[in-house]
Amino acid sequence: MNTDLLSTFSHNLNVAVIGANGGIGRAFVDLFSKQPQVETVLAYSRSDPGVSHPKVQPVHIDITSDSSVQKAVESIDGTTFLDIVIVATGMLHNDHIKPEKSLKDLSMTQFAEVFSINTFGPAILAKYFLPKMRPNQKNVFACLSARVSSISDNFLGGWYAYRASKTALNMIIKNAAIEMARRNKHTYVVGLHPGTVNTPLSKPFQSKVKKGRLFTPSHSTERMLKVINQLSTSDSGKLFAWDGSEVLA
Repeated sequence: MNTDLLSTFSHNLNVAVIGANGGIGRAFVDLFSKQPQVETVLAYSRSDPGVSHPKVQPVHIDITSDSSVQKAVESIDGTTFLDIVIVATGMLHNDHIKPEKSLKDLSMTQFAEVFSINTFGPAILAKYFLPKMRPNQKNVFACLSARVSSISDNFLGGWYAYRASKTALNMIIKNAAIEMARRNKHTYVVGLHPGTVNTPLSKPFQSKVKKGRLFTPSHSTERMLKVINQLSTSDSGKLFAWDGSEVLA
């Protein structure tokens, strides 16, 4: 595993991974814990991520609860600033929700649940976490988005709630980036497309993935961290794929 992925950052870094009990989130926790420059990894999740490492501090959070997010941030020492925040949460399907194939599949309940996880949650996370970003050197707040959020790249249709929720997330990212450019010019707010990763989220759809395009969580997170390391001021507010290419709106 590459342990030289943070060359544009300083040392003694504090990072936070939200959604640390998911496939990608857990891989990010593992990757950060192996980076010599990282001092502390705050692993936020609804349930214990089960990671045992001296750098890793598990913290409970429920991103659908404003008060839970506020409490989780308030647990950070008042003198501690964050250098990297990864929002690795997201929902495409669960036991009672499946991606819609046509308009007849739409329901208000499903839209509300998908948007709560994919859009509203990250927005509230930005509200509370962005003020904790380090003020005097490069820092990054990154949310997992998706290529299917691109309106110009949509040629298949379907997946109404998921696509729309991620497109809305991209607007939250853009808005936050504009605001942070005024409040803390060292903060870059971006979206990241991880590719198709071998996790429960993609499991029902993996048979259609081209050979060599189904990534392990560790491969995807390492590539995304390389993207984060290469970010500059002009990149804030944009969505980047795992290979560094920009995903257009």
